[in-house]
Amino acid sequence: MPATDDPWDVVIAGAGPAGLSAALVLGRCRRRVLLCDAGTPRNHATGAMHGYLGHDGIPPPAFRELAHEELARYETVRFLRERVEDAEAISPDRFRVVLSGGETAVARKLLLATGVVDEVPDIPGFAELWGSTVHSCPYCDGWELRDAPLAAYGRRRRGLEIARALTAWSRDLVLCTDGPSGLSREERADLAANGIEVVETRVERLEGRDRRLEAVVFADGRRLPRRALFFDTPSWPQSTLAARLGCAPNARGGVRAGRLESTTVPGVYVAGNILRDVQLAIVAAAEGCKAAFGINRSLTREEFVRRGRGVSPVEHPPVSEPESPAPEADATPRAIVPAELPTVSVPERLPAPQARPAGDEGVVLVPPEPADGTDAPPPDDPPIRS
Repeated sequence: MPATDDPWDVVIAGAGPAGLSAALVLGRCRRRVLLCDAGTPRNHATGAMHGYLGHDGIPPPAFRELAHEELARYETVRFLRERVEDAEAISPDRFRVVLSGGETAVARKLLLATGVVDEVPDIPGFAELWGSTVHSCPYCDGWELRDAPLAAYGRRRRGLEIARALTAWSRDLVLCTDGPSGLSREERADLAANGIEVVETRVERLEGRDRRLEAVVFADGRRLPRRALFFDTPSWPQSTLAARLGCAPNARGGVRAGRLESTTVPGVYVAGNILRDVQLAIVAAAEGCKAAFGINRSLTREEFVRRGRGVSPVEHPPVSEPESPAPEADATPRAIVPAELPTVSVPERLPAPQARPAGDEGVVLVPPEPADGTDAPPPDDPPIRS
């Protein structure tokens, strides 16, 4: 990375749909952007992205290649195939980030789009079929399996929620809880009324051929023929940067964000699945675009005041107070060791950016505007995987 005394306007940690979208918008705003990613996307096992208007069915590697080709047009955007390992505030308007290669960079704003990783059950055949006929997101892959005999896999309330969600795509459903379900009498009655059998016997293995699921095999020897399986298990952040920076959690166990995806730490923004909102690729991209708008607006207003008053304000959109404490499930940050995740191929780097003058060092905090909303309560359906 070329040495420069000028801080980056923004360092973006994570180059999935959220980070890529933010980099595009910020590049078009003529911002100096350092986009960092180690190549460990959540959808690494998926053969096609769905529900993304204009790109429905595109393979994820092809999507990323197109995105990097578009970003290459913007000379102020730089991509590094490195992970942001650490970050800290060194002044009210400056952050220092440490990259996996050992280099450091300074930025005026940070955008965290590091994503999450799914916890895949340790069952023979599960990992081998994941992404072909074992899926985590019915919104992404349910249409291709409409009206097919499906298995829903989840323990306790997660099982109920994934089975309930799947009724939009098929009525031939069996819920596999892989042990005691923990379901109430009323929940069992609701499942039965919808024709959903509940099997609490331990799952021994998944059988398939040519990456196609053929049957779920239980510990008692029962063999359940199925075309596909959808699972709902915990997911974990790929990075603990948000927690280490002091960003408050939301009621869903993600990062709490306010207007324009701002966090509770001034200068730090968040986008994508670590928000724990609707977890679809197109939504992540929209969140990245929204965060980029907020970042550029704050930078523009800070520069406007500095030129007129000779001081450098720090403007940050407000973040509302949470309505309820974060749930115990999935809320504890857990760093994922990079070796646990497969690495995908991405372009080595984009062109080096043109330098822009750094701002003055005097700092005045700009009072936040009134909040215009609060965190939504946890959704009834299972988390939507992208």
